[in-house]
Amino acid sequence: MHLSRIHTGTVLDCYTPDFSTPLPLPIAGSGVSAGFPSPAEDHEELVLDLNKALIKHPAATFYARVKGSSMVDAGIEDGDLLVIDKAIEPKDGAVAVCFIDGEFTVKRIALRDDGLYLIPANPAFNPVRITEENEFLVWGIVTYVIHQPR
Repeated sequence: MHLSRIHTGTVLDCYTPDFSTPLPLPIAGSGVSAGFPSPAEDHEELVLDLNKALIKHPAATFYARVKGSSMVDAGIEDGDLLVIDKAIEPKDGAVAVCFIDGEFTVKRIALRDDGLYLIPANPAFNPVRITEENEFLVWGIVTYVIHQPR
């Protein structure tokens, strides 16, 4: 069997989270208005631990840094940090980190009548149909995308 390499437009650097210390940070209790500011309120501060807020399955979670532009229309851009949970079952429409023919990529999963596809969110890239010839694995489901405001 000959496996041809498919260029999917996105490469990932993967990291495991460090849970050795909690990460409690203050959070405004009343929220932040994206409309008109409200008059001064009590400004009560609560504590939020980002490890607990963003990660449901610590043993099955890892991070990946995005390299590429195949998912820009889904709000995933070059340099973004993905939170990926390997314990979540893949389903149609989910954004997933997949291993295909020797490389990691992030795409939307699409189950169609004629098979499984990995769908980019950038018209410059083509969908990838997964066949028996591909070495393929859904590595995990993207639960959060972290990036700086643009």
